[in-house]
Amino acid sequence: MNDPDHDRAASAYDHPAARDPARLEAECEIGFSRRSGPGGQNRNKVETAVVFTHLPTGLKSSASERRTQGENRRMALFRLRLELALVIRRPIVIGEEGGYRPSVLWCSRRKGGRMEVNPAHDDYPALLAEALDVLAVCEDEPRLASPILGCSPTQLVKLLKAVPRGLIVLNASREQGGKGPLR
Repeated sequence: MNDPDHDRAASAYDHPAARDPARLEAECEIGFSRRSGPGGQNRNKVETAVVFTHLPTGLKSSASERRTQGENRRMALFRLRLELALVIRRPIVIGEEGGYRPSVLWCSRRKGGRMEVNPAHDDYPALLAEALDVLAVCEDEPRLASPILGCSPTQLVKLLKAVPRGLIVLNASREQGGKGPLR
């Protein structure tokens, strides 16, 4: 795929959920604490709990269920990326020269009109954000957004359903527009 226009359009799509972990962490305030409960002496004596606060948006995420600070840090960052994907909508322009085209990541995950990604995979928040951004421009209609994204409406809804709040966010937006919920 050596299309310079596609590469330029794809690089222009910059959702916080799709950012490099180091760049996203630089936009955050990070706190550490001890958490009580099961987990033994390490949990009670060492600050393994991690809280991220994304300064530009005020969104927060935390993790304390793992034994090490590093594991909790990765989990809290993933949760922050997921929250950013669900809450933040980026304006995109469809149908104009130099406008939106699916990102390189989206295209790499699309196999014959199907989207292949596990909701626990690091790529999922970025894909969810991109799908919700395109849906927002397409009046929250999967049948209008799916040709733009190169997948079926069913695959698009399936991607959103992979995390319970994905479909809830879309249906809340549809309700504001006077449309019925998707199932």
